[in-house]
Amino acid sequence: MTTLDAVDRALIHALHIDGRAPFTKIGDVLGVSTQTVARRYRRLRAEAALRVVGLPDPQRAGQAEWMVRLTATPHTAQDLAQALARRADTAWIKLMSGGTEICVNVHTPAASDHALLLRDIPRTASITAVSAHQLLHRYFGGPTAWLGRANALDAAQIAALTPVHAGPGKPLTADDDALMAALQRDGRAGLAELATATGWSAATVARRLADLQAGGTVFFDLEIAPEPLGVTTQALLWMAVAPAQLDRVARKLATHPELALVAATTGPANLVAQALCPDAAALHHYLTHRLGALDAIRTLETAPVLRTVKAAASR
Repeated sequence: MTTLDAVDRALIHALHIDGRAPFTKIGDVLGVSTQTVARRYRRLRAEAALRVVGLPDPQRAGQAEWMVRLTATPHTAQDLAQALARRADTAWIKLMSGGTEICVNVHTPAASDHALLLRDIPRTASITAVSAHQLLHRYFGGPTAWLGRANALDAAQIAALTPVHAGPGKPLTADDDALMAALQRDGRAGLAELATATGWSAATVARRLADLQAGGTVFFDLEIAPEPLGVTTQALLWMAVAPAQLDRVARKLATHPELALVAATTGPANLVAQALCPDAAALHHYLTHRLGALDAIRTLETAPVLRTVKAAASR
């Protein structure tokens, strides 16, 4: 397993703040050379699956976001998960529990025909159960990603790296499809590469990126294998919370460093979270001491994550 030192962790934190920050700027803030930053970045890409991806914020991009839970026969679950990973409308996919449950995060236009939910899944004979839950509100996650990878820089360094976006921002349109596809492949792609992918000039690409980032329509996420960060145990937590207490509980959970996602959802469990812990004992401690102290949580289902089949964007 890759071992991270202080420079690696600082670089990860820097990219968490601004995934497109130039290596020269990161080096200046971290007090190391540009060559050191570039060398560490290449090593983390090769050894820790580090990747910057540009993604739309569903709540700002006019998209509906769903979490679909599928139960499949044991010998077909992995093949089904791989097939779902090839779809453009799936954002991430996790193989759960005993390897027979798949959790799929789906982004669709608000006026979509919901083909995945209504037509494609029912045609798959190997699926024995389906439940779909629309995410109504993200309290944490997406543009505000897991803080476990963002704890290496001080306040002055964070301020120096935090991008400032001017202007009201612009919504996504169909003209942005090629740009978003390129950013999902590599969020650090240069303007010349993005110009080639879109057929626009580099100046047009720069303006469009600035417009999309200014309003938060597009953000840059950082993917990295969890093990180098000390995470060996992951779980999705499905909670039923008294409706009058839902907002209060969700806001409280959004401050917990163990969680990478907190969202209100439809269904019998009206709050979902993703926990990232060093080991099973740490997850147990979190469930019994942190969540257990919140009386408004009436029921809790813990679904262990065995493997992430697809992360934030297709590779």
